[in-house]
Amino acid sequence: MSRIGKQPVKVPNDVKVSISGNTLNIDGSKGKLSQTFHPDIAIEYIHQDKQIVVKRSSDEKYHRALHGLTRSLISNMVVGVTKGYSKNLEIVGLGYNAKVQGKDLVLLLGYTHPVSLEIPKGIKVEVTNPTNPAKFTVSGPDKQMVGQFSAVIRNMRPPEPYKGMGVKYEDEVIRRKAGKATTSGAA
Repeated sequence: MSRIGKQPVKVPNDVKVSISGNTLNIDGSKGKLSQTFHPDIAIEYIHQDKQIVVKRSSDEKYHRALHGLTRSLISNMVVGVTKGYSKNLEIVGLGYNAKVQGKDLVLLLGYTHPVSLEIPKGIKVEVTNPTNPAKFTVSGPDKQMVGQFSAVIRNMRPPEPYKGMGVKYEDEVIRRKAGKATTSGAA
């Protein structure tokens, strides 16, 4: 049996859970999440124990993999609606900055034009320092959506290895390269 899949997911008291068929709806203080899972995986909510149990239909390799995956996704949903997820990013570079205008995140990344990204519904972007190094936080209840939007922002200008300029995660370490070596002797 899957070591992760067999563990029940504990649900806090302030979280509401409803299951209809293969669709799981979870409602908490940080938001609502809904996801449909594979029909071969059974999801049960035990009210008296306040926990969600995941069961699989067979011992095939495919079902064993889905068992652990489904349990992890449900656990991420519960954590997301109670605590939420966030990624801290920073933009390093002269003249590079970030600002939120309405429903868009506008980035100046050294291109001839500003890069405008529409902030997805359910995601919140908060700019703490607009200029060099620009720091901002992407947060929301859906772990996958927060990670995906952060990756899209980072791919607008990935950090380069010589000066470290670009968009990077706050805790990311950039492997730096040495620049050109100049010779001091005359030819």
